[in-house]
Amino acid sequence: LDVPSWHGIHRFRFTIYSEANRRFYCETAGNSERNKRIVMTATNSTTALAHPNIALIKYWGKSNSDLNLPSTPSLSVTLSKLTTKTTVSTNETDVLYINGQSVQDEKISKFLNSLRQIHTIKNIRIETENNFPTSAGLASSASGFAALTTALNSHFSLGFSKQQISAIARTGSASAARSIYGGFVGLQGPDWEAEPIFKPDYWPLRIVIATINTEKKKTGSSKGMEITRLTSPFYQSWVSEAQKDFNEALTAIRNRNFDKLADLSEKSCLKMIATMISSDPPLIYWAPATLACIQLIRDLRNSGQAVFFTTDAGPQLKAICLPESEAKVMDSLASVVGSENITSCEIGDEAKIIQN
Repeated sequence: LDVPSWHGIHRFRFTIYSEANRRFYCETAGNSERNKRIVMTATNSTTALAHPNIALIKYWGKSNSDLNLPSTPSLSVTLSKLTTKTTVSTNETDVLYINGQSVQDEKISKFLNSLRQIHTIKNIRIETENNFPTSAGLASSASGFAALTTALNSHFSLGFSKQQISAIARTGSASAARSIYGGFVGLQGPDWEAEPIFKPDYWPLRIVIATINTEKKKTGSSKGMEITRLTSPFYQSWVSEAQKDFNEALTAIRNRNFDKLADLSEKSCLKMIATMISSDPPLIYWAPATLACIQLIRDLRNSGQAVFFTTDAGPQLKAICLPESEAKVMDSLASVVGSENITSCEIGDEAKIIQN
């Protein structure tokens, strides 16, 4: 390599990417040709892809914060078009880039430290990219920890089974346990390992997402759950009814009973929102457009369209519908938020390695 000597610069570093995806880190030192040194090392990288999921029967609240154990069972569908792509590579220190920005993340640091108590995981560089808004109520933490755990398992040859990957991902984000799998996925105790229930093609539902506000939410989900658990007068009722809702929704999916699933999902959503709003201080994640979209979906359903709504800890509205109602639902929601803010997904696949 012909690296020129620059006056006053004693050390600089650059990176060469080869076609084999091996990164050669080149470093020079000294300010003269005679003192110049070049040190080159090769580092393999592993890239995983995972999808967020939308819970039809909700989880909100933890029975054990240290172990990240949910208080309630949950039932979800994995989303096809929304993706998190995470690349890990061995590095001198732990560094994290989210959507190209260097960040510090307490949850990821805690997650890595916990894994390192049992498994040999060296310092790593993590680069993760979402093709949808981050920390805005679209389950980016679920797909993020699912992709990260999948990548770590492969990169360091940890040998985890799918169930073990799900259980480990759950320690980072409880919803991440479900994003390990595709299709219809359940998460319930006592082991709190996600279980794939039906494959994506079992019931070809569509999920239409109305993105209302892409800003990062002011109160994160983990903090919000703890506030709700400690202060909402409705919290214990919410927990006590969750298993019944889960069992009935599972039966509705097994029988492809859309109307029954619609009733159960909307009620689960509204009961969860009620615990948030009744917390002290109140947790209000909805925006005015969220309510407008909810009313629109209710009107569509009353007019005979096969559609129902759900929301999470954020303003975004998700409409679940049969394929024959997809176009009508998309057009109707676009009248509220604009067509550029509408995304329609099929039910997606499991987390996987895409480059190693």
